[in-house]
Amino acid sequence: MVESLQLCRALVQDGITTAIATPHQLGRYAGRNGAAAVREAVAALNRALMVEGIPLQVFPGGDVRIDERLVQLIREDHVLSLADRGVYVLLELPHETFIDLTMLIAQLVKIGRRPIVSHPERQRHLTTNPRLIEPWLRGGAELQITAGSLTGDFGDTALRAGWYWLETGAAALVASDAHDAKARPPRMTKAIELIARRLGEDVARRVCGENPWRLLQGRPLEQPRMAPGLADESDPL
Repeated sequence: MVESLQLCRALVQDGITTAIATPHQLGRYAGRNGAAAVREAVAALNRALMVEGIPLQVFPGGDVRIDERLVQLIREDHVLSLADRGVYVLLELPHETFIDLTMLIAQLVKIGRRPIVSHPERQRHLTTNPRLIEPWLRGGAELQITAGSLTGDFGDTALRAGWYWLETGAAALVASDAHDAKARPPRMTKAIELIARRLGEDVARRVCGENPWRLLQGRPLEQPRMAPGLADESDPL
């Protein structure tokens, strides 16, 4: 709880008033961080935030490792949607292994869930061949870029890939992906400044403000406009 409150203070200092907790689910966390446990922990955190006078509201969610049982686990309420709205599911790919999500995305859409692929710019196979995500987008998925990738915190490849997917309009969201107050702090303020300077305030508002707010409410995201020419480059990264 002490570390959680430290992170919450850092989020507030970074200009954030509302956050979704996205602990890892499935993968090496199988059997841990179940939906009920996360809801209980988030409720306890929100009570502590009120006691401490920290002006932040936290909603439950999860960063869900790809699993062939995912649809069943969602139906059985083992896996959380973002903000627990029953709409968006945040999907995490393995960093070193490529898994084609086309079929899983179709299955999730069929049961009324909208997949969001977290930090694709940090997945080696996607940065080598960024067009692998095109059928995912056509199938109804969205891309979420980590703010720290846009500031260079995760290296040059993630930096280039993150900006490429923002510039082409492929990415709908930018998130803090903050883990703690020191090693992985929130970087939203800096990311917003960089996006506004490079792509304009409208893009920064959409991916860092409007779409996260829509996601929180379970509403459709505002769709980006593809930048002319960028999507047709033969070797973008």
